[in-house]
Amino acid sequence: MELIDALEQTFQYAHGVIGNVRGDQLDNPTPCTEWAVRDLLGHTIGVVAGLGAAAAGTQPAEFVLGPDPAAQFQQAAKSALDAWNAPGVFDRVIDGGAGPMPGRVLAGINLLDTATHAWDIATATGQPIGLPDDVAAVALEVSRATISPDIRGGRFGPEVPAPDGAGPTQQLVAFLGRQP
Repeated sequence: MELIDALEQTFQYAHGVIGNVRGDQLDNPTPCTEWAVRDLLGHTIGVVAGLGAAAAGTQPAEFVLGPDPAAQFQQAAKSALDAWNAPGVFDRVIDGGAGPMPGRVLAGINLLDTATHAWDIATATGQPIGLPDDVAAVALEVSRATISPDIRGGRFGPEVPAPDGAGPTQQLVAFLGRQP
C-alpha cells in the first residue's frame, strides 16, 4: 500500500473515531497518561492541520478545539491530503516543527501520529479498536523506521511484547509502548 493511500485511510478511520466521541467522554483518561480525551483530540487534529500546512508551504494557524471536533478533523484532513497529494511534496524538504526533513518522512509521521492517537481515543471511549490491517502494517513499518531508542523517552513508552497471533494494529501499539 502506498503511503498516501494509508494516510487517507487513517484519516477516514480517525474521523469515524472522533465523530463517535460523546461530550461526556471528553474528560476520560487515555493511554497517553498526561492527556484526557479532550487534550488528545486537540493534539491529534492540531498535528494534522499543522503538518498539512507545512506540506502546503504555509504557516499553521494556532489550533483551538471547537464544539465539533469531527468537523474540525474532516477539514484538517482534507487540507492535509490536498497538500500531501501535491506533485513532488514527498521529495521536498519540509519543516513541520521538528526541523527540516524529507516530505515522505513527515507524511509518515503524520500517518503514525494519527493512527496511534485514533487508537488511543477509541480505547479511551470504548469504541471498536483496529485500523485496517494494511494501514496498520504501513504505520508499523513507518514507526520502526522513525522511532529510535533515543526519541522514545517522553514520546513513546518502551516497546511491550505483542500477544501471540497479534494483528498489525496490536503490533503497532505494542511497538509504541501501549498495551494491546
